[in-house]
Amino acid sequence: MTGGDDIDDATAGTPVERSKAALAALRAADAPGSVSISEPTASAAPTVAVAPGRVNLVGGHTDYNDGLCLPMAVDRHVAVAARPRDDDLLRVRAADFDETAELAPDDDPDGWAAYVAAVARVLREDDPVGGADLAIASDVPTGAGLSSSAALELSVGRALLAVSGRDLPAADLALACWRAEREGVGVECGILDQFSAALCEADSALFLDCRTRETESVPLGDGVGVLVIDTGVSHELTESGYNDRVRECAAALDSLREVADRDLDSLRDVDLALLDAHADALEPIHRRRVRHVVTENERVRRARDALAAGDLDRVGDAMLAAHESLRDDYEVSCPELDAAVELAAETPGVYGARMTGGGFGGSAVALVDGDALDRAARGIRAAAPERVGPDADVFACRPSAGVRLVGEE
Repeated sequence: MTGGDDIDDATAGTPVERSKAALAALRAADAPGSVSISEPTASAAPTVAVAPGRVNLVGGHTDYNDGLCLPMAVDRHVAVAARPRDDDLLRVRAADFDETAELAPDDDPDGWAAYVAAVARVLREDDPVGGADLAIASDVPTGAGLSSSAALELSVGRALLAVSGRDLPAADLALACWRAEREGVGVECGILDQFSAALCEADSALFLDCRTRETESVPLGDGVGVLVIDTGVSHELTESGYNDRVRECAAALDSLREVADRDLDSLRDVDLALLDAHADALEPIHRRRVRHVVTENERVRRARDALAAGDLDRVGDAMLAAHESLRDDYEVSCPELDAAVELAAETPGVYGARMTGGGFGGSAVALVDGDALDRAARGIRAAAPERVGPDADVFACRPSAGVRLVGEE
């Protein structure tokens, strides 16, 4: 698998170029002298930050239970072009939605602007973050389970810091954006998406321990391909059963604490022996949720070791088992996702597949023999409208690096 991204190419259709064009159009629409930006800044090239979407090979719904994950950033990006202002206003142009928002520090907007406002609010708690004109463009599909929200948060955060003359280590920026999504948007998520968008490396998956926040890059190796099958069934985590699953896990943990003779800080501390010993103390739905989390952590360990050893068949087996658990024990799949995984699994050259993201719609990810990638993509693409749904889309992706400024090494 070759490395690198094409985000710096001067092609009009890339998110970088579209964000630059949208920022220029935003400023051109102003009356002369109406924008609070100094002339030297106005004549300089804008700052542009990019952050990737992600797929999760194994480790679904483990992050908010202090568990383990094995995500991979993909070469689909959100780009944010920025210029500083002399006031504290954020004026934001969303090129893909043809919308503009003006945000004062205390504003609490809805929709896409909520993510921008929440990130700025968290960053401003520690040090000043000035006002800015921002323009956003993306080729990360929204509602597809590729974490377009985290890519938006990280790219906005990196751009705001840069135009304010500040910097943060990538992990600290990821934690700030995680807080923004939880506190400002209302999704009770774990750190998976933000850490993926911040810390993934090109040509590698990221082994992430959500308790210790330690990470390890695991090279995918040459000759490996990744396909995304977007079912076309959009999901919105703030309106789905995602937060219900968080509460179900918390309730199950409370029940186990009452009966287990050991300290349990999270479901990370539960193993199958403990679960089996106290299964009768749990409601059936809670038992299933815990079983998924416990077995999924073990699948992540096996998949990490198998990937490091180049045993892609075992990685594929872990992916398929993960999907079955997400479907049956965690109940976050849907018929379209199940059909996408079944279609991929029966396609020659595919090692394994599973739903990716929070579920309730979105996408499946398939790990493919690189030599069979084009053939597998054509076969799945041809069958997807009938097997998965009329709006299904299939595309290949490469493992990408995390958030950065354009031109940054």
